[in-house]
Amino acid sequence: MAKKIPLQPEKFELETNTVWAFPDRGKWATHDAKYRGNWSPYIPRNLILRYSTEGDTVLDPFVGGGTTAVEAKLTNRNFIGFDINPEAVELSRKKCEFEFDTTATTQIDVADVRKLPLDNNSVDLICAHPPYADIIHYSENIDGDLSLLKTKEFLFEMGKVADELYRVLKKDKFCAILMGDTRKKGMVQPLAFETMRIFEMAGFKTKEIIIKEQHNCKATGYWKTNSIKFNFLLLAHEYLFVFEKL
Repeated sequence: MAKKIPLQPEKFELETNTVWAFPDRGKWATHDAKYRGNWSPYIPRNLILRYSTEGDTVLDPFVGGGTTAVEAKLTNRNFIGFDINPEAVELSRKKCEFEFDTTATTQIDVADVRKLPLDNNSVDLICAHPPYADIIHYSENIDGDLSLLKTKEFLFEMGKVADELYRVLKKDKFCAILMGDTRKKGMVQPLAFETMRIFEMAGFKTKEIIIKEQHNCKATGYWKTNSIKFNFLLLAHEYLFVFEKL
């Protein structure tokens, strides 16, 4: 008989410092790592439990594989999710079809993060894991897909993203963004801190800068060999920025 998958993580403890590492990325409920680039469920769970309360509305404008949606349901938060890719929306909806005793609602639809169908000051927490420019393409030719853009154009569009997220977030509430850096021709491209500055320019204040260690990255062996051969360090961390709308 197959082992029953638990709905909640075992022995969960809230993170209390600014370095987060999850070697075991988490496999409770319907979570898995099949959607490339999705974040560990430990990340949205920590954010949701620390920066919101039961009955609040959590927004993920890059819903992807539905990780945040599942965690919102498991923690009794109302959830609104959007993605520009209809396949991601369909997948996320399926991820949330499990039975769980909650009064929280889940709504997932297709939309462009730069023009959300939401009222001003209408959500209590934003948990977002945008693409890192054109590192992973999440579609082939969907108009408006930020993952198809080169760094300069990506950052320009992230300015529109920041403005829109600032608009829909309630005052004194929080917006968390996970972003990693990239490397071009051997040189680090500080995509994360560029993104942080863009959100600050939109009006957000930076409350926390968290270093999130990366584990089990695909092609690590290949890149390890090349890092020695061509003399560069592997990027083994991402940044999780927690912004507040004051």
